[in-house]
Amino acid sequence: MKSLFVAASAFALLTVPVAAQDMPDPDTARGSERSGPVRELTGEDLFDLAYASDPQISPDGESIVYVRRQNDIMTDRAVPSIWMIDVSSGKEMPFVAGEGAAFSPRWSRDGSRIAYVSTSGGSAQLWVKWVANGEAVKLHNLPSSPGSITWSPDGRILAYTMMVDDAAPSLGSAPSNHPEGAQWADPLQITDLVNFRADGAGELTPGYSKVFTIPATGGAPRQLTFGPSHDGGPLSFSPDGTKVYFSANRNDDWQTDPVESEVWSVDTRNLALTQLTSRDGPDGGALVSPDGRTIAYTGFDDEGRAYEQAEIYLMDADGSNSRIITDGWDFSPAAMEWSADSRALYVQYDVRGQTRVARMGLDGSVRDLVDGLSGGGLDRPYTGGGFSVADDGTIAFTGGNPTRPAEVKVKTRGDARYLTNLNASLLETKQLGEVREISVGSSFDGQEVQGWLTLPPGYTEGTRVPLILEIHGGPFAAYGPHFATDNQLYAAAGYAVLSANPRGSTSYGEAFAQEIDKAYPGRDFDDLMSIVDQAIAMGIADPERLYVTGGSGGGVLTSWIVGKTDRFKAAATQKPVINWTTQALTADGTGYFGRYWVGSRPWENPQKFWDLSPLSLVGNVKTPTLVVVGDQDFRTPVTEAQQYYSALQLLDVPTAFVRVPGASHGFTARPSQSAAKASAILAWFERYADGWEPEAEGE
Repeated sequence: MKSLFVAASAFALLTVPVAAQDMPDPDTARGSERSGPVRELTGEDLFDLAYASDPQISPDGESIVYVRRQNDIMTDRAVPSIWMIDVSSGKEMPFVAGEGAAFSPRWSRDGSRIAYVSTSGGSAQLWVKWVANGEAVKLHNLPSSPGSITWSPDGRILAYTMMVDDAAPSLGSAPSNHPEGAQWADPLQITDLVNFRADGAGELTPGYSKVFTIPATGGAPRQLTFGPSHDGGPLSFSPDGTKVYFSANRNDDWQTDPVESEVWSVDTRNLALTQLTSRDGPDGGALVSPDGRTIAYTGFDDEGRAYEQAEIYLMDADGSNSRIITDGWDFSPAAMEWSADSRALYVQYDVRGQTRVARMGLDGSVRDLVDGLSGGGLDRPYTGGGFSVADDGTIAFTGGNPTRPAEVKVKTRGDARYLTNLNASLLETKQLGEVREISVGSSFDGQEVQGWLTLPPGYTEGTRVPLILEIHGGPFAAYGPHFATDNQLYAAAGYAVLSANPRGSTSYGEAFAQEIDKAYPGRDFDDLMSIVDQAIAMGIADPERLYVTGGSGGGVLTSWIVGKTDRFKAAATQKPVINWTTQALTADGTGYFGRYWVGSRPWENPQKFWDLSPLSLVGNVKTPTLVVVGDQDFRTPVTEAQQYYSALQLLDVPTAFVRVPGASHGFTARPSQSAAKASAILAWFERYADGWEPEAEGE
């Protein structure tokens, strides 16, 4: 992202050799941002960061393969490769690295082979590698990228999902007498899809996700499911390999009922389909127990609310005897695996901004096994991470802390231990900001609001520093004590950064998340002001130097906040929703936002849509407000940010419009743009550090 507010030297590299006699005194030189003794984290340092994801432990628990995502300065992207670790010794070696990207490693049941996806040679293809001799084979030239890769129990077959093209609609015809050499306009673009664009994917071509199988030694793929619906993963085989379980909404109204899905099975011998669930609401994630007797799945009843807590259900292999096992367990599962003995599930979940893995008995009893999972992203401190479990119960997972991005960890007996140290050479030279927990009772109703303060490196106790309130998106998500480049870059510039979880945040129980149903934004404003006041009361935040920013749902709240208070010196609203009517009709969730977030279609209750829109408060805004959005954002479309920017301009409120070229909703995917975005926000805050007063009328 290029901006007027990014210093020209922010990404300068020293490329000209300097004679020895011209070298500056090392005791006085600050050095370049990449090679000198700069102790604080800089935008240049983002290119040196790596993090671990998708750890997959072998069935015998002796080896782990994982995806290492290393930021690459030449391509300005995180490049995934697959590495293998010996659990006992900690020795690590590349498993699939080099040209292209490699990801989604999955062990065969006997541990002899690993399937994965690689873009080596161009497009994403399905490969299998033999562990013993390192030989690898591409199974087929697939027309599009495979997903949800799953081994059959006997190791002979792989199942996966893949998009299958469908015919585009047509209306009439263009003239056909095209003279040789003539340059005519492109043909008309015609669609009849409700959602014809998707964030991160762009314009959608007609087609459907379908289930396939392919021999694990290579050969022709076989399509198992057909018809005008999306059939999705995860996939799971029956023990004898004759059935594959998946989830789908195969109803005629699937385009306008985006929450609905059921668990299905397809017979690999005759392609017979069986529907196993029939709830009004989403059922999915079906996993067959190793003994084949039980299927675990997740779901909830669709009550038309923006957030519902998923529950874990069990049913017999034929779909009968469905029963809930998490009734009274006030958390939502993020991922789950069966134990090898079919007696329990391993479940990942979030609690108070942190991520754990527990062993859950089939009676719903819960015993926590590991905590400290990390991996929700690099730029902001979201909860997240991944895990897998060996037959003997050894757990591989991604873990980290506020000053360490996600690494591979393992727990056998006793305490969990790190197996990787991917950023040692960078972080040992950097002084990062300390992160402290903070909590307060909301001024609205006394409910606890939790958050984390990232302090400037070398913070002196009792010193007041400027504070940035950084608000998470979702809004059904949570921040926690996790590494975040945005926060550390802000802290390196001398700010304390407050990452708070107001009502609506997950990991605090369903009731807390439901507080904002059909009322967002609302009382979360009180929560956020209360925790800012607490940071001031702690003697850390300077009440005269407050700033606010946030992305997506955090952008909504940033825009809402400056419409209700002038206490912040400056603001930066990132990828916000400004007008719920236009959001509901232009975003990539056309069938979702109006009904589930506001409670109706825009024309049915236009006043409700307006009352919840930050645009309704824009006439109150006096705070200098930067507006930031990716120019390919289809989740909170560019027109949302543009409306707010235009309104601020018409009101003569200081503003600027920053568009991130080529970026979708996740506009910090490229390191240079992530660093530039943070730099632009800091420059905006610095510009208005001394405040701003609007001109009086008539001057």
